[in-house]
Amino acid sequence: MSTSPVDSVSSFDDERDAADPSFADLGIDDRLLAAIADVGYESPSPIQAATIPPLLAGSDVVGLAQTGTGKTAAFAIPILMGIGARADKGKAPQALVLAPTRELAIQVAEAFGRYSSHLPGVHVLPVYGGQNYAVQLSGLRRGAQVVVGTPGRVIDHLERGTLDLTQLRYLVLDEADEMLKMGFQEDVERILRDTPAEKQVALFSATMPSVIRKISKQYLKDPVEITVKAKTTTATNIGQRYLYVSHQRKLDALTRILEVETFEAMIIFVRTKQVTEELAEKLRARGYSAAAINGDIAQAQRERTIGQLKSGQLDILVATDVAARGLDVERISHVVNYDIPHDTESYVHRIGRTGRAGRSGEALLFVTPRERRLLDAIERATRQPLTEIPLPSVEDVNAQRVVKFHDQITENLNSDNLALFRKLIEDYEAEHNIPLADIAAALAASAHEGDNFFMEPEPEPQRRDRGTRKFEEGRGFDDRSGDRRFEDRGPRDPGVNRTTGVEMATYRISVGKRHRVVPGAIVGAIANEGGLRRSDFGHISIRPDHSLVELPAELSRETLDALRETRISGVLIDLQPDQGAPGFRPTNRGPRREHKRPDYKRPDRRKPRS
Repeated sequence: MSTSPVDSVSSFDDERDAADPSFADLGIDDRLLAAIADVGYESPSPIQAATIPPLLAGSDVVGLAQTGTGKTAAFAIPILMGIGARADKGKAPQALVLAPTRELAIQVAEAFGRYSSHLPGVHVLPVYGGQNYAVQLSGLRRGAQVVVGTPGRVIDHLERGTLDLTQLRYLVLDEADEMLKMGFQEDVERILRDTPAEKQVALFSATMPSVIRKISKQYLKDPVEITVKAKTTTATNIGQRYLYVSHQRKLDALTRILEVETFEAMIIFVRTKQVTEELAEKLRARGYSAAAINGDIAQAQRERTIGQLKSGQLDILVATDVAARGLDVERISHVVNYDIPHDTESYVHRIGRTGRAGRSGEALLFVTPRERRLLDAIERATRQPLTEIPLPSVEDVNAQRVVKFHDQITENLNSDNLALFRKLIEDYEAEHNIPLADIAAALAASAHEGDNFFMEPEPEPQRRDRGTRKFEEGRGFDDRSGDRRFEDRGPRDPGVNRTTGVEMATYRISVGKRHRVVPGAIVGAIANEGGLRRSDFGHISIRPDHSLVELPAELSRETLDALRETRISGVLIDLQPDQGAPGFRPTNRGPRREHKRPDYKRPDRRKPRS
């Protein structure tokens, strides 16, 4: 006899056949069908076709599906149908969606907003760490039938008494395995206990570890289990190449590629919102028409930027994964993965922005030496090998500059003003007795005033001793998987994060062994509230009454503000630079490098550690 807690199991491959149902066949009402059509969906994905009917029937559901299979619509549409069917929708939340990160919470809330566009009186509110409490409190007071939040911030609102879940009818755990990996198990289970017993629960996860089975058995009632196996493949009309480059050389490599590649329009993908702005600004300073889009960009500005990309006023878009969702611009000929994605689904979604409408496209991936395993994972998942290319040389760049110079001359030979300028130059030649070639050279020099026409060869690199190389390459980091990869047994110099190439610093937080914290809980709380990724963390050393955490040395003011409110095990972490962290201790074999610390002072209320 089976001990599985599920009522029935359905399994689908992510492929279509003639028998696939339409959205109308699933029993969805006309208002939601109109919103689905506005979004551009023509037929349901396998996870949607399998999940929507049992959710509409009132069953609990466990969905096993990867990111990118359409699961958000699979739970959002039935929930909105249930809320929209009520004449008096009230102000209290009727649906709560828990997501592991603020980026996913924003993405899910935006999706709910699109699907509810024809449902008057339905309001959606995201609540997550890093956003001002006042904005969220105002939204809760006005009324929100759907709340999408991260576990930590939802718990905060419950403790403050600002989130009323007494009227809750629907609860969704999105990417449940990721929430548990990030240390949110206690928070999730507390929320499940604090919600009404009579509610419909949907749990979505990419994997089914034992702890997910336990939660499903304890908190879901005879759930229907649905498994969708995604076919992670990429279009054959997209050429896929990669370039080995160190983190410090990425901008130089990108600039060289922009010089030697012929492209119509390009999207450059990076990991963080901050980098979108920084990289776009650096490209504009180099003469390229570039703009950034990210989760902080207002919708009106996003639409203007995409309109400029479509019309040819803009050639380069620097974007995060979330901001580029649903982007469809035919003239995008190239996609550059400036930062390699940490999951293969993101890679497939990214490069799918090119090669649209049957056109060919090019995808280029920057890989640092320590990201080889991520490249291997992408090749295995897509079942397509990527071609390695060398960094364009100085000679390649200069040869292309000559070609472009010749092309400019050829293009301007068709100018309507050619006769006018010919007469002016002939007059100048006759008056000053200067050869035409010299006059043309003077005009070209004027057009490139202040610029070096040819790229200069790089100086020979200085020889570095072993001690310096070890520091600069960030060796010594433990790269084992799981929580233990963050653990450390004593003071150390953080150096450089070998995955991200970012200089690290040691921070002190006010929770330790006596609070029964584990590395996973620290990573989960700080990553969620501060908008960081697991790859941004170095070693974590848990002491009796505090812990030391390696994080990027230059945390943004937004991140620091968010972390002031962060709690772990109910304790305010009070994140501060660690005054006892050792600097880099030079030897007589290498130059002295000082350990970089954040540029602000530690409050006087805590004495420096000896």
